[in-house]
Amino acid sequence: MSGQEARETLIGKIAALPAQIADLVDKFSAEELTTAYIPGEWTVAQNVHHLADSHMNSYIRCKLIATEETPTLKPYDQDEWARFPDATDADVAASLALLTALHSRWVIFWRTLSNDDWQRTGYHPENGMISLDDQLIHYAEHGEAHIDQIQRTLAARGKEG
Repeated sequence: MSGQEARETLIGKIAALPAQIADLVDKFSAEELTTAYIPGEWTVAQNVHHLADSHMNSYIRCKLIATEETPTLKPYDQDEWARFPDATDADVAASLALLTALHSRWVIFWRTLSNDDWQRTGYHPENGMISLDDQLIHYAEHGEAHIDQIQRTLAARGKEG
């Protein structure tokens, strides 16, 4: 598979994620979405809200990398963000809408980069130098990891205690 074919596969994962998440969580009650069925892991709602937060941050980082020379990319404390009321709320509709719109824009961004653009980098204080290729790989995998986490959390319903 060529580099461009591999990228297109990853972009397809970015494109598909919002619908996959919506399909996964749409049939559950507020209680099911906000119950921590696995100790030490986020609730389903926190996972959905986190995806919106995290992918917004990444999209902005991608734009900075594409438009500035080796920008410094600001980290954030995802666990602190996940404690805010907007990240623990059972109503995930706004985060799903945000994720859908964001991913629509992000796919356009990815598909319009030139070959040279993919090698552009930014500096992340916790992770070092990051290219746009790195961002695409990481966030395609990030979405899949949260699908897995949501599925494991939902599978644990009734098994807690």
